[in-house]
Amino acid sequence: MAAPIRAARTTVDIYFIDVEGGQSTLIVTPRGESLLVDTGFPGPGDYLLTTHFHADHDGGVVELAQLMPIGTFIDHGRVLPAAEETSRGTLAAFDRYAAVRAKGRHLEPAPGERLPLEDVEAIVVSAAGSTLARPLAGAGEPTAGCSAVAPPAQEPHENPRSTGFRLQFGRFRFLDVGDLTGAPLYALACPKSLVGPVDVYLVAHHGGADVGDPALFAALGPRAAIVNNGPTKGGAPEALATLRALAPRVDAWQLHRSQNAGAQNAADDRIANLDTSTAHWLKLTARADGSFTIANGRTGAEKRYDAQRR
Repeated sequence: MAAPIRAARTTVDIYFIDVEGGQSTLIVTPRGESLLVDTGFPGPGDYLLTTHFHADHDGGVVELAQLMPIGTFIDHGRVLPAAEETSRGTLAAFDRYAAVRAKGRHLEPAPGERLPLEDVEAIVVSAAGSTLARPLAGAGEPTAGCSAVAPPAQEPHENPRSTGFRLQFGRFRFLDVGDLTGAPLYALACPKSLVGPVDVYLVAHHGGADVGDPALFAALGPRAAIVNNGPTKGGAPEALATLRALAPRVDAWQLHRSQNAGAQNAADDRIANLDTSTAHWLKLTARADGSFTIANGRTGAEKRYDAQRR
């Protein structure tokens, strides 16, 4: 009996998964390859990219590996001992992760290198505290509003070492930098944008207080910004206030309604989970012409963004 013919896919699908304020983002290419970015807290894959070694990003890998094979592990290699000073349990979580990683293929791409995905171009923009040495194609414009000093990172040891990448499918661009903060994040934006304009930006560090500088958003110029926050983790008033000020040029979407005092949440139809009783996702479907839709798993409604010229 002949094998069934697999229907050709024409989109990149990105699922922003609710892990209560950690990160877990699944990217599926037109060829059907999968790139899972982080696994959230402890609780058949092609590639797993771990942005950095905090338990809310690498903690779920042990359970995940028991459920499905992971072909290739992508990360920045190791965690520095100092990370334990600000996030207790980081070293133990890394040891569990590294034990699983040892059973598969392991890549440590440097900024400027391309991830081994077909049909899309995914270029690393940051890793192990380093960032791009020169602008990507289409980038390099000066950024308005840059300060002389980068906003400090709330967690100075591991977050600034996050592995970030820009994914491009035709004319569509998406940026995920994990919890990149401090000087490395600012270096991507100021004094000039090294990444260039993107259509969708997964806001760094869950929309924490250290990523709300308007210059970061000016450098990227996203049409939509996704905040993978929890009820009290991330979703800081400073970051949400910046997004509110950028409306309607930037559409803000949140995985959770923030319960932080003073938080200026997006409208309910842009929030996947209004409380902790649900675990809905946001789904982005991108087309090569640069158009995309974002669907709210809680309501079933979606918004379409038409293609734009750059």
